[in-house]
Parts: sequence; C-alpha cells; structure tokens
Amino acid sequence: MPQDPYQILGVPRTASQDDIKLAFRKLAKKHHPDLNPGNAAAEAKFKAAATAHDLLSDPERRAGFDRGEIDAEGKPSERAFYRQYADAREGARAANGGPGHEDFADMFADLFGRARAGAGAGAGPGAGMGHAGTARPIQGQHIQARLSVPFLEAARGASRRITLPDGRALDVTIPVGLEDGQTLRLRGQGDTGWNGGPPGDLLIEVSVEPHGVFRREGDDIHLDLPVTIAEAVLGAKVTVPTLTGPVSLTIPRHSDHGRRLRLKGRGVPAHAGRPAGVLYVTLHLVVGEPDAPLEQALQAWTDRHPQNVRAHMTEPP
Repeated sequence: MPQDPYQILGVPRTASQDDIKLAFRKLAKKHHPDLNPGNAAAEAKFKAAATAHDLLSDPERRAGFDRGEIDAEGKPSERAFYRQYADAREGARAANGGPGHEDFADMFADLFGRARAGAGAGAGPGAGMGHAGTARPIQGQHIQARLSVPFLEAARGASRRITLPDGRALDVTIPVGLEDGQTLRLRGQGDTGWNGGPPGDLLIEVSVEPHGVFRREGDDIHLDLPVTIAEAVLGAKVTVPTLTGPVSLTIPRHSDHGRRLRLKGRGVPAHAGRPAGVLYVTLHLVVGEPDAPLEQALQAWTDRHPQNVRAHMTEPP
C-alpha cells in the first residue's frame, strides 16, 4: 500500500503549500540521483518525494486525497467510485440495467483512465507534474558558503579556488575593493534544477581578514607610521608600505606626534566607477632607548627655550 504523502514529506495535514514545497526541496536536495549516483535507495526516496509533492502541491488533488476520493498515487479509491455512482440520477442508473450494464463498465473505465492520465507523471522522478503529465521546471536550490579572504586580496582583487560540499572545485574571482560581509553570487553554480529547471546559485559570504599594518575605511587605507625624534624635528624622507608596494614619503620638519599625511590614489584601487582611495599616514613618535647625551641636549635646549604647550587647556574646577 502506498505510503501517506504527508508522511513521506514529513509535514502535517494542516501544512501550507509553502511548507509542502519547502519540505520537498529539502528531500530532493538530499536524495537527488545526480548527487547520489548509483544509490538505488536514494533514488527511490527521491521518486517517492516527487510523487507526494505532485499530489499535495495541487490543491484540487490534495483535497480529493484528504476526502478519501483518491489514493496516495492519485488513483480513484472505491469510495470515489461509489460516490459518483450514488450521486448519479436514479433513472440513469436503472435505465441500462444497473451496475452490471455495459455503460456502467464504460463509466468505470473512463473514471480510472482519467485518473491515470493525471497521476502517471507523478509516479516518475520528476517533481511538479500537472494533471496532463506536463512537467513544471523547478530551479535548483541556492548553495550557501563562506570564504575568508586576506586583506590585500580583498582590496586589490584576486582569484581563489574553493571546494564545495559536493566536491566540485571552482575558481572564484575576488573583485577589487571587496568588503567584509559582502556576498558574492555565482549564478548557475548551485544545486541542479529538476524537470529542466535552471540550477540554483552559489552565494558566498566573504570575511576579510585583518592586516597587521593597514586599516580600511571605505576605499581609504590608514597606516600608523613610527618616526624618530630626529625625523620629526629635522624632517626626513622615509619609505612607507602601500597596497601596491613601498613608496617614498617626505616627513616635514617639526612634525608633531599624530600628524596625518595624505597620499592621494594610494588607497583601494579604482573600481566599479569609483576613484582610487587615499592612503592616510599618521605619524607616531618613538623615543627609543635612553641616551644620556640626547637627554642633556634636550635639557639645555629646554632651559634656553621655555614654553608651555598646554597653556590653552583650562584647569579643571
């Protein structure tokens, strides 16, 4: 005896059409023959789920099953036949000699013939068959994936090879300026569709790894640059790293700790119609190891040039 379609899909009889569709998609994804080559048990479960979905996804046929008029395969039950016969006009039943007459047999054959035409498609592995056996294409499910991308690759763009749960290896293009939390969509790389439907998409949520030197804000890059007392006071030319390689930077004389210098076009490269970002270099004064001659020189300079750099600050009450 065919199993109850509600039990096959694992849904209650009060399930909505969306619940039925979702339940079928989950089972189809798990037992699809393309994902289980040579697995007869999985193929049988897929066919059973397709048949159950075919019946329950059609409101009219589902209602007929719930009333007991058709069975789990969509074939009319005895109850349906006797109801149709009982509902016929009494004169029509008696005119041709009752249920044993040839017209009665014709009606019986016609009734079951129509049912087989409507249910035959649902018996196969394809999902979503109509009454006339016409298949409805169903798109495959989308696949969710996560990908951790190094900071420089996300900013400059790159290509990464990933392996999907089904064993497929794909080369994924990391676009220039990819941001943390962004989702890459690879169309047609999801699960296989059914009944000629298109495949789903691959949705990759990206996590950008932090960098030991650079910080990113939009398309701008920030860098904290250590400088010595001599470089800050006397000025200097120093080498600083950028996303595309080291460049020379001029530190102006008498630069204070925290001064920010700007290198236009050295941020995230231009992309998607947006100009290249800016590299902001913030100077961080490093005193270094204790040095007696330096301390003496600074003390002598302070004695000759007394100043109060905090004169503008108000004393607390």
